[in-house]
Amino acid sequence: MREKRALDLRKGSRNMSKALLVIDMQEAYVGERCASYLKYDKPALLRAVNDVIDARSGEGCMVVYVRNVTKRSLIKRLALFKVYEGTPESELVEGLHVVSDHVFVKYVGDVLSNPELRVFLKQNGVESVEIVGVDGGGCVALTALGAIENGYHVVVNERAIGTTFERSKAKYFKKLRKLGAEFI
Repeated sequence: MREKRALDLRKGSRNMSKALLVIDMQEAYVGERCASYLKYDKPALLRAVNDVIDARSGEGCMVVYVRNVTKRSLIKRLALFKVYEGTPESELVEGLHVVSDHVFVKYVGDVLSNPELRVFLKQNGVESVEIVGVDGGGCVALTALGAIENGYHVVVNERAIGTTFERSKAKYFKKLRKLGAEFI
């Protein structure tokens, strides 16, 4: 049923209210001083994401930025990624085209875990989300799955997604295709 709904939405996607979700394009993940194990071609990724932002905002698409932030706790000190609110690492990466003030924070992989964002999308009549950012094997894929579960038509823009976790990406993207996500 979910797969059929996604296919039906895709057919009518030209008339839907759309949002571009720009995920985790922060100094910690794609900035000049980010961790070396993050295997993105950072300048190329930033150009690709900016190209999509420019194109979609020019089409009247709502652009929403999401920052990944770590809650301070004893357990979180052991986490691989620690990006605390108010630090330079938590800021949107320098050079990112910021065309709106729609900026939300998330504490887990799926952007739609933020109830304020869910309300915002609903209030704005959004039915379709296009996803760009990092990481294809983590937050991008988890957000796409969460969006499908919440009834959104999902467009995964592979040209503007950075991936370090290739195995996870392959697994998640296969599942997303089965659920009817559109890949461009």
